[in-house]
Amino acid sequence: MNQKQTKKDSRSLLAFIQFSVLLAIEIIFCFTPLGTLPALGPLSATLSHVPVIVTAVVMGAKWGSAMGFAFGACSFIYWTFVAPGAFSFIYTPFYDLDGGFGNPASLLICFVPRILVGLVAALLFKKLSSTKIGERGSALVAGACGSLANTVLVLGGILVFFSSEYMAAVGAQKTIYAILGLTVLTNGIPEAVIGALVAAFVAVPVKRAVSKHFS
Repeated sequence: MNQKQTKKDSRSLLAFIQFSVLLAIEIIFCFTPLGTLPALGPLSATLSHVPVIVTAVVMGAKWGSAMGFAFGACSFIYWTFVAPGAFSFIYTPFYDLDGGFGNPASLLICFVPRILVGLVAALLFKKLSSTKIGERGSALVAGACGSLANTVLVLGGILVFFSSEYMAAVGAQKTIYAILGLTVLTNGIPEAVIGALVAAFVAVPVKRAVSKHFS
């Protein structure tokens, strides 16, 4: 086996190990209280987007999207089997809602925004890294935008597919727009800040260390 093939095999093994470690962190965040932040909105703020963003910055769009899919799968399992509750219909169609099962659009809300966290973060990081803002600045933008993509698409899906059901579950007298706007401020913005900081000060150093080792 030549040196080139050996290095290729080492990279493949490293990618598998990196993804496995980040996947384990993703599962921990999704299924334990460690992944939940105190929040004022009806949807709890989460750290579950963080491993997706780290994967996207360190490993690229393909792996980032795969981790986003894993995030969606964990959400589906959690809200279907682990802790079904008043808001389960947002993420799973297998929820008894007023005598009937939830809308299959729940699967779109559960998976598409999560996959786009990884895709958006990876593409933005790659595109901006060659500009004057550099890797760290690119990671800040990519982490924030990846997180906001999830927030905007999840809340947009609620608005389009489950507006009345969501208002009934919240039990609020305000308009759906006021409730979702409050959720952006209390949940979405903190998540975006955390995503940006982790991308810049965790993912970038890891990426540099890996690149240096295999240069």
